Amino acid sequence: MLTALLVSIWAGICALDDIGTQMIRRPLLIATVVGLIMGDLKTGLLIGGTLEVMWMGIGNVGAYSAPDIISGTAIGTALGISSGGTATAVALAVPASLLAQQLLILYRSGIVYLNPIADRIADTGDFKRVFRINYIPICIAFLIRAVPTFLAIYFGAGVIDKVVEALPDSIMDGLSIAGAIIPAVGIGLLMLMMLKKGALWTFLIAGFTLAVYLDLSVLPITLIALPLAVIYDLAQQNKAAPVQKEAAIADEEDYDL
Repeated sequence: MLTALLVSIWAGICALDDIGTQMIRRPLLIATVVGLIMGDLKTGLLIGGTLEVMWMGIGNVGAYSAPDIISGTAIGTALGISSGGTATAVALAVPASLLAQQLLILYRSGIVYLNPIADRIADTGDFKRVFRINYIPICIAFLIRAVPTFLAIYFGAGVIDKVVEALPDSIMDGLSIAGAIIPAVGIGLLMLMMLKKGALWTFLIAGFTLAVYLDLSVLPITLIALPLAVIYDLAQQNKAAPVQKEAAIADEEDYDL
């Protein structure tokens, strides 16, 4: 009971970090602390390292909600330490993260309705009440990770499969469709913010080509893109240097006059 409570509180703290600095939400640190709580630091480190490598490229992009690595790591590590080790942890972490992903989609879709309420309160000038509205999504984000983690650890691994099986097919289909559409919307919004110049679209096309036709993962594409980005940045600086020099000379001439 106490162990399940402590691990669920730690998962909730990591959930708060997920909407904040995002410094402690990685599997390696989450699993290590779970290992400390359960008195098996070595196994916690092994499970954390395995899940970190497995989920290294997982992250939210724009409005896209990725599989929840916080719940998956906390539940998988705790049940793995108590019942079987690294292989068990990985086997349980994946369905737990996918189930929590659906909860996060509902959560992020629901808190949108707080925006008009905050707007109406802001019109009155009571900004302290606007600030207090933030406590609602914070508490919900904490509970979304803490409650399923507690239930899964307290009742065992079977509760995860039972919850998934109990959900109606219509709900699961709807969440799956939403999960498929939201990534496209998130990436589209991200491109609108980042791709202000036409030349930057060449990098998008190059990355798409490397990923689809050469079947490269995120890391090699990043290593290829890094020197190209540096060369492009240096070229832009050299292009802007004469203009800046002419502007400086013009300022000096105006000052002399």
